[in-house]
Amino acid sequence: MSDRPIFIISGTNRPNSNTLRVARVVQQHYASQNLPADLFDVTDLPPEVFSPSVYAGKPPAFVEVQRRVLDAAGIHIVLPEYNGSFPGILKYFIDLLKFPESFDRKPVAFVGLANGMFGALRAVEQLQMVFAYRNAHVYPDRVFIPAVRDKLDAQGLLTDNALDERLNRQVRGFAAFAGALAPARPG
Repeated sequence: MSDRPIFIISGTNRPNSNTLRVARVVQQHYASQNLPADLFDVTDLPPEVFSPSVYAGKPPAFVEVQRRVLDAAGIHIVLPEYNGSFPGILKYFIDLLKFPESFDRKPVAFVGLANGMFGALRAVEQLQMVFAYRNAHVYPDRVFIPAVRDKLDAQGLLTDNALDERLNRQVRGFAAFAGALAPARPG
């Protein structure tokens, strides 16, 4: 993989979410392999992006987030399932990003989590359709985490070693996938 980071998105704005905890686990797997990764939590969206004027011009804080997306070798999304789909805030974030260049030919990987038994399968599949529309290269090795609250300890670490190894394997595979597909750094 190149020196360009993987952009990890924690796809909910729920404070202290299990999604953010799992995204940090994913980030640690990149770090343990000396691979650059940049974690973005959608709770950090600047409040100005919720003004209707944002479609005419992005606030400076969001311009910086946009740059991070464009500079990334790939996007690794960790998302929960809310009401049978992915969170609206995640779709809003995607809609704010430049079209088509933010995801066109950009490698993308998914981790889904839920308190239910399917681990956000529906949410991931629906989000894959959005990224397919945006011409992203979808990495086929998805990880689903059912009953997530039972798989994290008080420090946010995974207690399921097999699941942790699946995430580690996904990170290694996605880094190679992104390295093979990512175009040269713009500019």
